[in-house]
Amino acid sequence: MSWRAQGLRAWLLQRVSAVYLALFTVVATAWALAGGVMGYLEWRAFIGRPAVSIAVLLFFAALLGHAWVGARDIVIDYVRPAGARLAVLSVLALALVAMGLWAAAVLFSVVSL
Repeated sequence: MSWRAQGLRAWLLQRVSAVYLALFTVVATAWALAGGVMGYLEWRAFIGRPAVSIAVLLFFAALLGHAWVGARDIVIDYVRPAGARLAVLSVLALALVAMGLWAAAVLFSVVSL
């Protein structure tokens, strides 16, 4: 794959994830403002719905993908030694994967019970 195709793919991921994050934020804010106060059991039942849990999971996937592209571009631009760049990108990737697994574990613990 050429550098141009990789750059286009990263640019597209950044834009698509930004649109999803913005739409999700607007809808979630409107729902929270219109829905009133919910207790823990009502919140858990709401998050347990398949459509809501998929939307939340997609939100975290979009958030982590968006963060990866942005942080990767910053690291590539400003970290010059190749070894240091690889180390920073590796730590960043591991941290983002750990955050994604943690978010999925929390979501699945709510959905499965």
